[in-house]
Amino acid sequence: MARRRSPCRSVILAVAAASLGPAGAGAGEGASEERKMALTVTSPAFKDGAAIPSPHTCDGEDASPPLAWTAAPDGTKSLALIADDPDAPGTTWVHWVVYNIPPTARGLPEAVPPDRQLPDGMRQGVTDFGRIGYGGPCPPSGTHRYVFTLYALDGSLALAPGATKAQLEEAMKGRTLSQGQLIGTYRRRGR
Repeated sequence: MARRRSPCRSVILAVAAASLGPAGAGAGEGASEERKMALTVTSPAFKDGAAIPSPHTCDGEDASPPLAWTAAPDGTKSLALIADDPDAPGTTWVHWVVYNIPPTARGLPEAVPPDRQLPDGMRQGVTDFGRIGYGGPCPPSGTHRYVFTLYALDGSLALAPGATKAQLEEAMKGRTLSQGQLIGTYRRRGR
């Protein structure tokens, strides 16, 4: 005697198949992408998409802006931050590389000192200015975007202080639990 499927079971199977997404992608893949953009990054100095104030640029004190973010997901063991300019001529210009930020941190203060390692274990890398710590916007011409990307990672990174963006990205491969971005803009006066 053949077993008959119940209508409830058919509905459940249809919902499960739909959640797999296009071309039978695994349910975890779509959920993983959503989870990876779960962090919200903000700054009391500027709103997302707005101009970065002069004190945080080469035309001012060149002090890092204060940043804040939402709680990292469960399992986060460290955070990392990369700030760069995708509008720089010829390449993406790196303005800040920070890693091994404690997972309980909810932001960074204004004017983080340009030390290779800070008392809380946070480490800073080398920017395209050739120095440790934050280097503010200083576009040669026009308005540029500055992207602050925060990553929640599943472990601390065994990178010495002074790593480059490329070294940090290599160390983070396959370890990102979540991420978020804040974008600011800047145009120098008269340029």
